[in-house]
Amino acid sequence: MKKIGVLALQGDYAAHTNALKRAGGEAFEARSLADLERAESLVIPGGESTVMGSLLLRFGLMDFLVERIKAGMPVFGTCAGLILLARRIEGCEQPGIRLLDVSVLRNAYGRQIASFRARVGTLLPGVESIEAVFIRAPRITAMGDSVSVLASLDGDPILVRQGSMVGATFHPELTGVAVHRWFISL
Repeated sequence: MKKIGVLALQGDYAAHTNALKRAGGEAFEARSLADLERAESLVIPGGESTVMGSLLLRFGLMDFLVERIKAGMPVFGTCAGLILLARRIEGCEQPGIRLLDVSVLRNAYGRQIASFRARVGTLLPGVESIEAVFIRAPRITAMGDSVSVLASLDGDPILVRQGSMVGATFHPELTGVAVHRWFISL
């Protein structure tokens, strides 16, 4: 069984770890270089992207993580994790992985009080629709040609894939395991 690390420096890592386990994965919290070395794939949770990026730099993990992802390690970034993966972050200079060919706008769906849920259709195999939870969510404003849209909301891409990288503007760990089950299969 594939060992799936969940970046556990800050954010909603416990919920992702639980969702991955419920989906049949072997998940563990990754906090160190040794943890990242043993991870065969990685989930970067929602939380505060500037804090996570700063901690990746402070703990000397950013360059290693970038190289692992470039080498093909599957990675799934949700909300803040998507922001870290994004090549461009509009109106903000912050540390990031910057490999997923998308532009994002932080907090584009509104402040915490504007959080909402929506049922959306997907192009995931065997998953007709999912419930998506948006909490201070980023919006994908532009994508490169190599990025595929797997789900959208009102015409905006909310779940995308580029090779072994997957990004979601929402929090799939809060509503079920369908997206996590699909990610495990990558």
